[in-house]
Amino acid sequence: MATVRLAPVLRASAGGAKQVSAQGDNLAEILSDLYEQFPALKEQIQPEQELSRFINVYVNDQDVRYLQGLETAVGQNDTVILLPAMAGGR
Repeated sequence: MATVRLAPVLRASAGGAKQVSAQGDNLAEILSDLYEQFPALKEQIQPEQELSRFINVYVNDQDVRYLQGLETAVGQNDTVILLPAMAGGR
């Protein structure tokens, strides 16, 4: 199973967990398993078919937007990081 690390703002939707495990061969399958475990996460991460533009998703520290997006391969020992985009400044 892959490890999915959740940013603090997402943890309430996952029972307060900092990280959880999910199964799948690619990011789409990992997220589908994650949504089955924690349905409230879907609206924050993937309200439509594509990932929300307000969340950054990394597989082993690589941004999936520069890989294969939802089709990015995920191995059993890989780490997926879900990190909401931050905005601000002057």
